[in-house]
Amino acid sequence: CRRYTEEEMLERLSQLRQQKGWLSGLIIDEAEDMPSSSIYRRRFGSLVRAYQLIGYSPGRDYRYIEVNRALRDIHPGIVGDTIKGIEALGGYVQRDPKTDLLRVNEEFTASLVISRCFQTITGLRRWKIRLDTGLKPDISVAVRMDAENRGIRDFYLLPWLDLGSTPSLKLAEDNGLSLDAYRFDSLEPLFYLSGRYSLRAAA
Repeated sequence: CRRYTEEEMLERLSQLRQQKGWLSGLIIDEAEDMPSSSIYRRRFGSLVRAYQLIGYSPGRDYRYIEVNRALRDIHPGIVGDTIKGIEALGGYVQRDPKTDLLRVNEEFTASLVISRCFQTITGLRRWKIRLDTGLKPDISVAVRMDAENRGIRDFYLLPWLDLGSTPSLKLAEDNGLSLDAYRFDSLEPLFYLSGRYSLRAAA
């Protein structure tokens, strides 16, 4: 239960690299008297960042693995925030614990996917969105991450009726009206679509 300083953690990581010749999450976790790989990720943001601080460069680029791991970690929080936003306006949500498919007001289903940002060899930013053709949600909520994959850039609310036959989409920063018509800066449109409002009786 000892708490290591960052300097101690980096020193031990450097020593482990000298002993083994290379590093990985599994090697770190199997080493005695070492913080776990999850602690390194938490303290330094990622294993790749810790590697950089001791001057170690893996033989291949593991950054995408760290990014995907981080996105998997934030996915439940975004789903939870979406449910809270719908319920705040009187909507009712049922969540499938296995698939995270949301059934809203017994009227439509929604699936939330996170799309990481990557750069082409020419430096252009791209996002790939995989639509769940198995679940066939009425609306796919695509969360586009920013260039650093640390924050949310925007959202796409993609209706199955229009795009369901497409298993995946590749987006650029600007995509034309055919796709950007579904782009929003927040999930407020989904919340209001799902909300419940009292109507005054006609006089």
